[in-house]
Amino acid sequence: MGPLLGLAGEVGTLLAAYKKRLRDGAAYELFKDNVAEELGDILWYLANAAEKAGLSLDDVAERNLLKTSDRWPVRGGKPPRRRKPSEHFDAGQRRPHRLPRTFEVTIRPAASDGPEPLVEVIWRNRRVASRLGDNTYEDSGYRYHDAFHLANAAVLGWSPVARGQIFGRKRPRGTMTDAVEDGGRAIVVEEAFAAFMFEYARQHNRLVNVRHLDYNALRTFRIFTAGLEVSRRHLSEVEDAVFQGFAAWRQLKENDGGVLRGDLAARKLTYEPLA
Repeated sequence: MGPLLGLAGEVGTLLAAYKKRLRDGAAYELFKDNVAEELGDILWYLANAAEKAGLSLDDVAERNLLKTSDRWPVRGGKPPRRRKPSEHFDAGQRRPHRLPRTFEVTIRPAASDGPEPLVEVIWRNRRVASRLGDNTYEDSGYRYHDAFHLANAAVLGWSPVARGQIFGRKRPRGTMTDAVEDGGRAIVVEEAFAAFMFEYARQHNRLVNVRHLDYNALRTFRIFTAGLEVSRRHLSEVEDAVFQGFAAWRQLKENDGGVLRGDLAARKLTYEPLA
């Protein structure tokens, strides 16, 4: 408890020094010296706490660099580079077992004889997957949530749902890759994260004008997908997939359907209204 209480106390002292700076401005001549002293004390208590946890500050700093580079890649404002053919998870598979590198999927209203509106998914001029409803009491638009799976496919090069239920491009039957990466558990994982993010977005204005996702929300994806191939993607890419998926979802809901085009090399999902 000693170093932890020391950290709390020294941080409080540092905040008090800054409060005096705000109050007195340039008249507080010792501000820089006091900050240096308090930061030195904080550093000492931090090193003490790390040592008691069996860590060094080098260990702590290295882990933090890995975390921040995963969340905030250095791109200088440039769009992500195109994904190389060898960087796809199914790069070594024959074409029938690979996600299509580009695709055009239509999501449109379907006939319904039940209590809620339905949509159907069309790929290569034929209906695929199941007709979907919202399965909610209100008109939530969740019936258009295949946009999230298609965004995962386009941006991450990963979607067990899209691979198996929309494109029919699972890895060879009888292999461990098919069982683990394309099987029922992986499908449930992706559907669970889609439902989780849908509720998260509902509480955050459907992600309109939201620039970044909460780090803990992204960590949830990492927890869900532990042991799966997609865990190798950066959390910044996961965030991009979520934003692109919700942008497409909002347009589908507003226009009662549309056409989604994906480009796995460019990591892009785009929307066009129905003709």
